[in-house]
Amino acid sequence: MLKKILIALAAAVAIFIGVVTFQPAEFSITRSAVIEAPPAKVFPYVNDFSKWGAWSPWEKIDPAMKRTFEGPKAGVGAMYSWEGDKNVGSGKMTITDSKAFETVKIKLEFFKPMEGVNPTEFTFQPEGKGTKIVWTMSGTNKFISKAFCMFMDMDKMVGGDFDKGLAAMKAVVETKK
Repeated sequence: MLKKILIALAAAVAIFIGVVTFQPAEFSITRSAVIEAPPAKVFPYVNDFSKWGAWSPWEKIDPAMKRTFEGPKAGVGAMYSWEGDKNVGSGKMTITDSKAFETVKIKLEFFKPMEGVNPTEFTFQPEGKGTKIVWTMSGTNKFISKAFCMFMDMDKMVGGDFDKGLAAMKAVVETKK
């Protein structure tokens, strides 16, 4: 009887490993919003990390979070590091490309709770009298991430935070007209 239980358990583990292995390796999460302001008014809120506190959904989760800014104030080379509690972990963002009023590309590195590097991009497009801002984060799932994603909808989880952030940015920018 014990032998049958062990064989069944081993088979279940093998099936689980097989299913996880065939999960998608690449992911991308994208959200967008239209802000009633020209790109020149919206762009600085992404291109300057010191302005993220006004809209980023993660800034208010851990009020005691340690923040460090390095490099230029804005644009290529600007860096923002954080170290917080278990809810925000630690990591660093570095602007790798910045085209005024058009795009900001960021190397997003997570150190805790799980290590990872996720290229992130914001694009700004005139739309009517406003700006359509598109926020995309992409990356590669390793085995543990693939297993995690089988039980958690990352697009819904992280995408929900993107939605909150874009709504907060919209409120901040439109209030400062």
